[in-house]
Amino acid sequence: MKIGILSQDANLYSTRRLREACQQRGHEAVIINALRCYMNINSVQPSIHFEGTDLIGFDAIIPRIGSDITFYGCAVLRQFEMMDVFSVNQSIAISRSRDKLRSLQLLSRQGVGMPITGFASKPDDVLDLIKMVSGAPLVIKLLEGTQGIGVVLAETQKAAESVIEAFMGLKAHIMVQEYIEEAGGADIRCFVIGDKVIASMKRQAAEGEFRSNLHRGGSASLVRITPEERKTAIAAAKAMGLSVAGVDLLRSKRGPLIMEVNSSPGLEGIEAATGKDIAGMIIDYIEKNAGKSRRHLQNQ
Repeated sequence: MKIGILSQDANLYSTRRLREACQQRGHEAVIINALRCYMNINSVQPSIHFEGTDLIGFDAIIPRIGSDITFYGCAVLRQFEMMDVFSVNQSIAISRSRDKLRSLQLLSRQGVGMPITGFASKPDDVLDLIKMVSGAPLVIKLLEGTQGIGVVLAETQKAAESVIEAFMGLKAHIMVQEYIEEAGGADIRCFVIGDKVIASMKRQAAEGEFRSNLHRGGSASLVRITPEERKTAIAAAKAMGLSVAGVDLLRSKRGPLIMEVNSSPGLEGIEAATGKDIAGMIIDYIEKNAGKSRRHLQNQ
């Protein structure tokens, strides 16, 4: 098969591993920078061009779209979808997962466990907003933040009021969440492919830090998840419509709580922690499903 990898950097670990996994299985891997693509949008023969060349003959696409290019990256992916190219994750599912507020609302609608979350736009809502999530300590998050950036732990009522008012003064979109103290600065990343959790790892925050992101100095280790955690992770990915996802959850007194569903989960940390060939499993998923998708389209 000819498989395109939508990525801005061919040297990133995840991109390299996916290319290697393609080649090891005898497939052609083409790395495509979405920002350098341009499209011919028409109802007869839609096409995508890259450096003067028409991108044709692709059997599947693996979207590795950075959060900073979600809008254009998803537009390019939609164009591939219009050309009947199988995508590991659909553009609409990626758009859903990138909108933190929308994704939480979708999870809530599906009855998936998550921290109590509040959202508001005006400073005079602050006191009731804080009360809504059971008061301080609480977590304040920028909706556009990634990798732990724009996430603040407010340990007192006054600190919470000050941070929320400061963010609102900058016209930033924020949400506030209850702080799950019993999680102990740790979360669990479940890697979902299809309808299975194929790997999981525990991420522990560095000393003096409450954010467990590996980019913030957190450490990763192998962890055994419970049947309830497995079921919750799969339900969260399904709620987003994602076939490949990194689902982050917290262990709480009332069961697993979803923090985030990532449509482009990194491979380095989880492959190192589990010793599993995650990239290869993604290619296996493409091999099993790309052909089915194409036969279905031909039979319509």
